[in-house]
Amino acid sequence: MAGRRQFDERQALEQVLDVFWRQGYGATSMADLASATGVQRGSLYHAYRDKETLFLRVFEDYKDAFLADAAARLACPGPRRALLDFFDFTIDSLTAGTPARGCLSTRTATDVRAAAPPIRDALRGLLDGLEGLLTERLSRDDAVGLLTVPPAEAARILVTVTRGNVVMESVYEDPSRLRATVKSLIDVLVRAG
Repeated sequence: MAGRRQFDERQALEQVLDVFWRQGYGATSMADLASATGVQRGSLYHAYRDKETLFLRVFEDYKDAFLADAAARLACPGPRRALLDFFDFTIDSLTAGTPARGCLSTRTATDVRAAAPPIRDALRGLLDGLEGLLTERLSRDDAVGLLTVPPAEAARILVTVTRGNVVMESVYEDPSRLRATVKSLIDVLVRAG
């Protein structure tokens, strides 16, 4: 039937995301995506136009899921516990897999072949969303008075550290090192209450 997808789109998009995550945006071709999904290249082009559009489609789903998971981790009582749970989630995410898969957004941000404005806008959307979640959590009553800097500044610092953790993990491959750094940072940002 004309206009109807002849493949399981949800499954194909999950496979596409996996390829971008493993190989990076610049190193991935439409042929790679067709091979991974079992969908002919022409069908992928027809459904999504090009690699950039396909990446933006799967990245939007990734962003939504990542932010939902982050929000769930930040929901627990007490800013210190919320931040520790949040960082456990981010560290577990980037160290998952064998070898560790790292971070899709940071991998893409450092890929010179992923510098197109729509991709940069998508990356900013994730980072801004994360910063917004952290700012909101750190603005709650249980955090007011405990922070050493205003909530928005603390959120910006915390987001920056999530990106730095990706680099440190790729060099040291030591999640306990990341957790120790995070604990020290939280000790600096959140007074004992």
